[in-house]
Order: sequence, then C-alpha cells, then structure tokens
Amino acid sequence: MTQQPKLNPKPQKSIQPSKTVEISQQQPVTKTEISPDQKIKQTITNLKELREYKIQDLVIQAKELGEYLKEIDLKTNQIRKFLDAVNRLKVTLAQDKDENFSLIETEVVLLKPKLAYAAARKDDERKLNPVKPLSDVLSEAIDKVKDTPDFYRLVQLIESIIAYHKAAGGKN
Repeated sequence: MTQQPKLNPKPQKSIQPSKTVEISQQQPVTKTEISPDQKIKQTITNLKELREYKIQDLVIQAKELGEYLKEIDLKTNQIRKFLDAVNRLKVTLAQDKDENFSLIETEVVLLKPKLAYAAARKDDERKLNPVKPLSDVLSEAIDKVKDTPDFYRLVQLIESIIAYHKAAGGKN
C-alpha cells in the first residue's frame, strides 16, 4: 500500500472583530463649486494689472462664463450699449498713432455705470439676473485697467466671453 502525501489545507483567514466608529454630529462637508463669474472675479482680484491675466487662463475662464451666461439666459441685446461703448473706445484708441490711453481713460471708468444700469434694468427678484454676473466680472476688470495694454486685455476678455456665449447658443 502506497502512502498518499498529506495535503495542507488552505489556511483560513482569521476574522477580526469590527471596530466601532463614532460618527460626529457635524454637518456633512459638501464640495461646492465656485461659479464661473466668481472664479474669474477671484482671478482678476488677485492681479496687480489686468495685462497679467494669462491669455490661456482668460480663454478657459471666458468659455466657462460664456456658457454659464447662456444657461442663465443672458441676451446680448441686454448689454448692447456697453458693447457699443467698448468698441467705440477701441476705435478711438486705434486711431491715435501713439495709442495714448489718456484719450479714453475717463470713458473706460464710465463703463462701470453702463454695466450697473444694464444689470439694474433686468433686476427681477424671482429669478437670477443674467446681467449681474457679467457686470460683476467686468467691473472688477475695469478697476484693473490703468493703461493701453490693460485696456486691450479687457477687450480680449469681453470679446472672448461674448464669443463663447454666442457659440453656446446665446441669442441677441
């Protein structure tokens, strides 16, 4: 008779008693996303001069804001007077061979009341005012405009936001 080798049975895992975990009574932490307008505003606030706004960041954030403005139903005609004023300033500056910012400085500052007026016209307590986020962002940007390069960065910001708003399906 041949002897069969003994097989080692598989070792069994020992079961550890479960640990009791106390749950605190604190409110659950929820990750709240910052809105696109607040994100841009925060970026601009941290700049010393508007020309420091990296163009790559500007384009990414303008896309987010443009799409957001479409979602909250901003109509381009709600800010038409503001856009027209910016375009007139751009032309005035371009016509000066030295592009002397002092020619338009006062008018740049006066863009803020135009934005405030556009935002106030659409104020409706029943729903989100679609002009307000744009007004807040551009007012912050206007505060950083001190010379011609800053003004051109402002124009790039405005044009980018409006282009992405339109690309997202925003209407006039």
